[in-house]
Amino acid sequence: MHTFSYVKAGSIKEAGDLLAANSDAKLLAGGMTLIPTLKARLAQPSHLIDIGGLPELSGIDAKDGKLTIGAATRHVEVSRSAVVKKAIPALAYLASQIGDPQVRNRGTIGGSLANNDPAADYPSAALSLNATIVTNKREIAADDYFQGLFSTALDAGEMIVKIVFPVPAKAAYEKFPHPASGYAMAGAFVSQSGKDVRVAITGAGPGVFRWKDAEAALGKKLAAASVEGLSVDAADLNEDMHGTKEYRANLAKVMTKRAVAKLAAPAAAAKSKGK
Repeated sequence: MHTFSYVKAGSIKEAGDLLAANSDAKLLAGGMTLIPTLKARLAQPSHLIDIGGLPELSGIDAKDGKLTIGAATRHVEVSRSAVVKKAIPALAYLASQIGDPQVRNRGTIGGSLANNDPAADYPSAALSLNATIVTNKREIAADDYFQGLFSTALDAGEMIVKIVFPVPAKAAYEKFPHPASGYAMAGAFVSQSGKDVRVAITGAGPGVFRWKDAEAALGKKLAAASVEGLSVDAADLNEDMHGTKEYRANLAKVMTKRAVAKLAAPAAAAKSKGK
């Protein structure tokens, strides 16, 4: 590793001030992406600012139709939280599918969203649920936050403090994980709030994106058959030794259908029980 200064921030303000004063500084919480990057000498920060222990960045709360999660909350905490399971069960399920036990016990939701890996799970939930990313400076709507490959709307000196998720009527997440990393080769988070259906696809492209054709079709009828005749445009999707663009486009469609089937299952079960 390169030489750097390690600083344990005592407050959000101190962390923000350190970021603003040192353009090459990096925040450290879970470190699941940053540490491997440093070991591979792909980054050379001047300072590592440890924010993992700040109490202001932790906690899970649900009230007034919104679920709020602190940026330093670890994946395992989200996956096991009774509050999350009651408010947005799909989000708890998503967190339980991230990486492996080591990653889930160290990685944080804020770190995942700040890094915006194109195959990460949380971006699909934030985009589908129309979440608000709250920073030390402002609030950013998910539709404006994600800006492509490892790119976000965060400015220099800006850090995520918490994420506010509107609680949907229904939501479900399905992904096809890479067998080695657990990252999504394609994943779909589908949510319904009133007549509004939002479908966010992760893993398939250079960044998370909404599949608006599917949203329109599912808004008319929330059923897997509604997307049967649709297709994800493969032109700008990822292609590598693990799968072609067309393969990932088909995976995105299949994962969307599976997520929608999950949404329909409780209603179908209730209807059958009532007969």
